Amino acid sequence: MLEAGFPMGGEPLAALDLVDTLMTAVQPPRDVIEDRQKAERWWALEAGRLPDGPRPEDAAAQRLRAALRDLFDSHLEEREPQAASIADVNAFAASVPTSAQLSVTPTGPEAAVRWHTEHGGNAILAAIAREAIGLLADPEQRVKLRRCANPSCSMLFLAENKRRIWCSSAGCGNRARAARHYHKARAEKGGES
Repeated sequence: MLEAGFPMGGEPLAALDLVDTLMTAVQPPRDVIEDRQKAERWWALEAGRLPDGPRPEDAAAQRLRAALRDLFDSHLEEREPQAASIADVNAFAASVPTSAQLSVTPTGPEAAVRWHTEHGGNAILAAIAREAIGLLADPEQRVKLRRCANPSCSMLFLAENKRRIWCSSAGCGNRARAARHYHKARAEKGGES
């Protein structure tokens, strides 16, 4: 995603990428998909891992994003989430039921998920909400949820490596290394005088 001009790093869950589209560590907060053209590009980049269906309405996506941010932040801050956030995520997840489908292909039977959008709801937002529920309900995955160590960054990520502290090594990680090098070089130069 960095190559496409978005500050987030393409996390394994679309739910984290959606939350990271609102940069909260800057004032005022910056919505990187506020612009219609950028939003279209962002949803297109996420399409490969989400169910088919119409692009979510902006207001619905923003509402889910706010609920997810509260749930993820509450976990990281060890506080209770807002009841409305839990209700919203559950409502989005339940808005489109699914069923297992079996098909026979030349390579053998394959299972698929069918999203039932006949009665309303958005399959894309339902899938994102279900990802978040799966993350928060799984203790092994939940402990991997982190916030970038850069105080001017609000990005969240899953740390597969316990030592990972930056949202991306190419972004915040490089800036931190450059800053350390700069301060070290200044200290050494100051010590020579």
